Amino acid sequence: MKIGYARVSTREQHADLQIDALKQAGCEKIYQDIASGAKTARPELDKLLTHVRTDDIVVIWKLDRLGRSLKHLVELVGDLSSRNIGLKSLNDPIDTTNAQGRLVFNLFASLAEFERELIQERTQAGLTAARARGRVGGRPKGLPAQAEATAMAAETLYREGRLTVIAICKKLRISKSTLYGYLRHRSVEIGAYQKNTLQNKGVVKLPLSNTDATQCCTVTLRLAIENKNKSVRGKKQARENIERFCLEALKMQHLESGNYELSIPYASTEQLDKTVYELLSAINREADLRNCLVDAEIWEVGTDRRWQ
Repeated sequence: MKIGYARVSTREQHADLQIDALKQAGCEKIYQDIASGAKTARPELDKLLTHVRTDDIVVIWKLDRLGRSLKHLVELVGDLSSRNIGLKSLNDPIDTTNAQGRLVFNLFASLAEFERELIQERTQAGLTAARARGRVGGRPKGLPAQAEATAMAAETLYREGRLTVIAICKKLRISKSTLYGYLRHRSVEIGAYQKNTLQNKGVVKLPLSNTDATQCCTVTLRLAIENKNKSVRGKKQARENIERFCLEALKMQHLESGNYELSIPYASTEQLDKTVYELLSAINREADLRNCLVDAEIWEVGTDRRWQ
């Protein structure tokens, strides 16, 4: 069975001439691609190679319609020959179903191999000459000046532990692999990040350990957290961090209403106000690290005193 293959480079070109010639050659089925010669993806050619069977003959208009290069063409013909499938070109002296056609094609294959070996020899000779002059190939060591500045900023943010790896990448507009490459370049111990993050979080700085505190105020916190936009998914982590780093030190208790009950020690009304406002500020900072918005309100149980 003869199976034809036609290809044009653009949609503006027409394959009518190729198809008519293939039909006159007796092709019972014709596959057609629209792709430039340099492109690897040729879906119709892939289908042809999948469906063709032993003793079939693949017919083409010219050799340049089939292979991307001489090397690719040799590989295709070698694959077809191993499956006892012939190749015939209508405008080239190539017909692997007979001895003369196979001889011509093998000459082409030998020339292609000879060309590859010459290229390798010239490349090796050029590298040897360059090394003799003290030139070493490959990527230059170190970082460019601009990348060095970014690496220093990445190290600072990473050591602070205030931002997650993803947040640092977004802030510096780099990928995670680039970030880790910068950190290794700066000799930063990457494995210790999580430990340092938890120890040095330092989000809340409240005067709770004041030995002068003689009273304790029980307050209720209403906390609503929303993502800043639809592409952000940080409100769950923001709430967990707020509870861990801002509220646990205040004997946090969950209420059935979804609010929190907190106990704030203080020595004076001024100190109580300062502590509450610092707490609200810390909550907002932690939410902002997760690209979230916060609506928070605190009131003292049993009184009309409120903070927001």
